[in-house]
Amino acid sequence: MPNPGVAMIVIGDELLSGRTRDSNMHHLAGELTKAGFDLREVRVVGDDQDAIAGAVNSLRATHDQVFTSGGIGPTHDDITADSVAAAFGLPIGVREDAKAILEEHCRRHGIEMNAARLRMARVPEGAVLIDNPVSSAPGFSLDNVHVLAGVPAIFEAMVASVLPTLVGGAPIHSEAVRVNLPEGEIAGPLRRIAEAYAGLSFGSYPFVLHGRFGVNLVVRGTDPELLGSAVTELQEAFPDAVT
Repeated sequence: MPNPGVAMIVIGDELLSGRTRDSNMHHLAGELTKAGFDLREVRVVGDDQDAIAGAVNSLRATHDQVFTSGGIGPTHDDITADSVAAAFGLPIGVREDAKAILEEHCRRHGIEMNAARLRMARVPEGAVLIDNPVSSAPGFSLDNVHVLAGVPAIFEAMVASVLPTLVGGAPIHSEAVRVNLPEGEIAGPLRRIAEAYAGLSFGSYPFVLHGRFGVNLVVRGTDPELLGSAVTELQEAFPDAVT
């Protein structure tokens, strides 16, 4: 039985303009792999409510879980919460439990609980709050959609809060084999080995090092014994392979 499938929506005009480089997808992919989930699709959308809501509705219907990143801060362009509420057809407003968390954070740090910070307590009706041990402002989950902050340190902390509440599959193991030959010379034997191990995933990633072409072969799967057998066959097929 395949592991649960996950999609991610990365939100923000700054990502599409190239001003900001996203690292959250890389982190999420690694954590999902360890927890037995397959990240199968990632979409990047701008700060547009219709685009965000459309992506949420499309992906939540075709994946077991959906994670969003970005757009839940205190500024005018932080519209993810409203967009997710619109996707589900739910009202949104200040939640007293979320407000209490933010008020306590402000009290501890001696800062004002102003209207901008209060925006971060606006949560769609029926959502479950996601703990944020970094800056207190919570994320939230609605059904299979999990709405997280975009700041990498906060996103990572929220992922750590959410993942233990979800039921994954078998952890995915991987092994890499470096072959100092161009792709065109290894394609035939690689295809035969991949077809013999249909329960594993084989990736071929070419590189150039010191003017020579080579390929990093990455084998992934949930069965460590099968994985080891496939790696052995790759090493036998390509005697100069390095693991």
